[in-house]
Amino acid sequence: MKQFKQPKAYTPATAYVKITAFCAYQERTQQEVREKLLGYGLDEDEAEELIVRLLQENYVNEERFARTFAGGKFRLKKWGRLKIRGELKARGLSAYCVQKGMEEINPDQYWETLLELAEQKNALEKEPNPMARKQKIVRFLLGKGYEQDLAWEAVNEVVKG
Repeated sequence: MKQFKQPKAYTPATAYVKITAFCAYQERTQQEVREKLLGYGLDEDEAEELIVRLLQENYVNEERFARTFAGGKFRLKKWGRLKIRGELKARGLSAYCVQKGMEEINPDQYWETLLELAEQKNALEKEPNPMARKQKIVRFLLGKGYEQDLAWEAVNEVVKG
């Protein structure tokens, strides 16, 4: 039977040093930091005290996280607004932070990206029936988190017939 190591319990001072490095590496949410601190063996009160300190020292800033996350997922992974918004909410961010993150997505770039994805998928699609082809492409775009009306509009522009 495999033995699992017990997580090492840290003092609040040691945990602070580790968590600042964790936060400095990339943007984090309070939820992620809280889980990490509890994993370090701190109790909830100690974890909350450290989170307050991290917020004061600007190691944790959820608005900054939302802006970075939304902009990055849109530009790099070409996710749509629905998928980004859902992911931000799932990470426990406030409606205000979610809204600030969504402001990072330029509407003109959004449309261009949507058309580009539709064109790429159309070029790969082997379906000869135009309606079935359109449905497959729309399903792909919906999976990326794009709005249904925009997806259909883009597909109708790209696929003739």
